[in-house]
Amino acid sequence: MRHAWTLTKVRMRLAMRNRAFIFFSLVLPLLFLFLFLGLFVRGNVAGVPYMLASVLALTIMGSFWGLSMQLVTFREQGILRRFRVTPVGAGAMLASSIASNYLLTLPTVFIEFFVARRLFHMRDWGNLWGVFVLVTLGIITFASIGLIIASVTNTAQETQVINQLLWLAFLFFSGATIPLPVLPVWIQQFALFMPATYLVVGLERVLIGHVGAFAIRAELLSLAVCACIAFLVSQQLFRWEPESKVPRSAKLWAASAIIPFLLLGVWETTYGHVRSTATTDFMDTVEQVVPRTGGRLRAVPQNGAPEDTAPQDPGVESNPK
Repeated sequence: MRHAWTLTKVRMRLAMRNRAFIFFSLVLPLLFLFLFLGLFVRGNVAGVPYMLASVLALTIMGSFWGLSMQLVTFREQGILRRFRVTPVGAGAMLASSIASNYLLTLPTVFIEFFVARRLFHMRDWGNLWGVFVLVTLGIITFASIGLIIASVTNTAQETQVINQLLWLAFLFFSGATIPLPVLPVWIQQFALFMPATYLVVGLERVLIGHVGAFAIRAELLSLAVCACIAFLVSQQLFRWEPESKVPRSAKLWAASAIIPFLLLGVWETTYGHVRSTATTDFMDTVEQVVPRTGGRLRAVPQNGAPEDTAPQDPGVESNPK
């Protein structure tokens, strides 16, 4: 334990020197914060918690990119080879990676809450305990995914390709940038098999619906199981030397980390729990925002027929057929 904490402090100092880690852990989340809250909310405080949930999710998801690039860079530069002569194993090295990533991501989360409160006048904090649990477990899960990526890739270029593919999928198909109820039905169904979707929907529920950790137990359990599997697999595949190449069969082991979300996706496809709660939170936000902005938003319910969410003038009756 003492060695892991010492490694954590060393990894934090090294991470602060890594440009990719700084960009994806601090600069990019703050850019998303001002983009989402400044451009989309436009001074309407009722929509701040909904957009803040998306920004928090993007902050947490970005941790896998910086961590995977950091580990691969350390291996290519021979830094991991120096750690190998110390009395620590792969488990302590990977645990210190997650711990340092967690401690470096938390300040960004605090800054985002502070900016949302002070500059965008967010009135409601939501369920802060639920936010803390989701943020903690989310960082650990996506950091563990980053460890797997670093374990199965041989070069920084290969790591960037995989990171970009995963990032684009998380960005556009999970509801982080475009609300899940607005997306086409087939994308909503595809999103049920992605870990990012459960993080986004869980944050929306605790910030808007004020639910506790027990109400989002399915989301928390899936993230926890994924983190455990990803950590154990990355520990078995971890390489100290840049000359050692990962076998092709190792990538099949790495794919086992998505098993919890495959099972949960099948269950959600049948019962539609996540999609219904995401629609409820979206509609609650729209009911508060639309009357003030006069905009028209359309949600796609589970039957696939678009639903107009714009308020109807009570003095105008629809023409009977």
